[in-house]
Amino acid sequence: MSTRAPAPTSPQGEAPESTPRPAGAALTTRLRALWHHLTDGPLFHSYYALAGCVILLTGIGVMMVLSASAVESISDSRSAYSLFAKQAVFGLVGLVLMFSLSLVPARWYRAAAWPLWGLSVLLSLLVFSPLGQEVNGNRNWLVLGGQSFQPSELAKLALCLWLAALFAKQGDVVEHEWKKALWPSLLGFGVPTVLVLGGGDAGTAIVFCLIYAAALWFVRAPIKIFLGGAALAVAGGLLLVVTAPHRLDRIKGWLFGDCGATDACWQAQQGLNALATGGWWGVGLGQSRLKYNYVPEAHNDYIFSIIGEELGLVGTTIILVLFIVMVVAMARILTRTRSTFVRITTAGIATWLVGQAFVNLGMVTGLLPVIGIPLPFISYGGSALLMTMAAVGVVMSFARVPRTVRVGRGQGLGGSQILDAQEAHEQGLDDGDGAARGSWAQRVTGRFGKGRR
Repeated sequence: MSTRAPAPTSPQGEAPESTPRPAGAALTTRLRALWHHLTDGPLFHSYYALAGCVILLTGIGVMMVLSASAVESISDSRSAYSLFAKQAVFGLVGLVLMFSLSLVPARWYRAAAWPLWGLSVLLSLLVFSPLGQEVNGNRNWLVLGGQSFQPSELAKLALCLWLAALFAKQGDVVEHEWKKALWPSLLGFGVPTVLVLGGGDAGTAIVFCLIYAAALWFVRAPIKIFLGGAALAVAGGLLLVVTAPHRLDRIKGWLFGDCGATDACWQAQQGLNALATGGWWGVGLGQSRLKYNYVPEAHNDYIFSIIGEELGLVGTTIILVLFIVMVVAMARILTRTRSTFVRITTAGIATWLVGQAFVNLGMVTGLLPVIGIPLPFISYGGSALLMTMAAVGVVMSFARVPRTVRVGRGQGLGGSQILDAQEAHEQGLDDGDGAARGSWAQRVTGRFGKGRR
């Protein structure tokens, strides 16, 4: 007959209580689990996060374009829905383009980098031909078949892919030799930059500089390049300001802020007034007062001020959170890939979108002078919306590639190496066996984003 030892009791004859857990232990455990899932979880979560953020931002943008442009459209004897309808069509086409590009293998993008860069340069040159069109003092539009678009938007994506393909080919030598880092990358960056500056578009040139700096940073270029580049950027910026009266007026208005309705700082002041009017909750969707021709370009560069007026701090915070989620999703892809091409492309696209959003928000809130950069996914503009959605589709394709382990056998590599699919292809160690990847039809009809690494 088995006996059971009596449970220990306290001196008063009561069973001892279990040791209480610290008050914050459960919360700390949950936060650690969330952080581990964020950093080491499946990459297809980044796929869905990017898709969701783009859909929400585009939907908000189309809605706010209708609200911000209806009054000015009516005053110009146009339909109140004219700009809204165009933006909605471009948004739908952009969604199809984004999900289509998310199915394209990374090696195809690398193969298309040079042709796409050449095409963007050719179209940028055509801007200075009779096919070019000048809008608001900037000659950066091309009219073909009755439809206008900006070649500089295509050039942003082309520059991201071209720099990534170039640095992936050069390898680790860029990290140790600054001449290798600058040649020929400086030429590939300089040509489109000079072309957009020739058309008077300094805002796009700033975005090009941000993309190039991000590519050099993530390829571990020598720090002396960044110090020299910062000095040149300051000198070049001062030259652009002093040689253009309208830019000089914007700087003066930003620094001193005392101006009238005909001065360059009028737009910035009215944008700040719109943000202040919105308060916490806003005056209500469609109820903006300052969009009645008080805020110039209310549906374009200054659409964030109308969002702040109508939706308040809550609405603007939602926009910021969506951009933050997008950055985190891209950062997960960037930090976990071993492919140089994927890392540089993702870094360039992330810097392009976040840098452009930062400059636009800084301009609207008065932290930066008026530069004339639209807010990605939100501001009106068909070519800009298509190219930003296409860029996100490229990054989404990187989240779908399974991290299949391959053994590469190559000369001078010290025997076998364990590589992922993208890295093996970059180093020419891909065995070319398509059986492991499945047929084209299987890859296309497979569930979106289910590739795991």
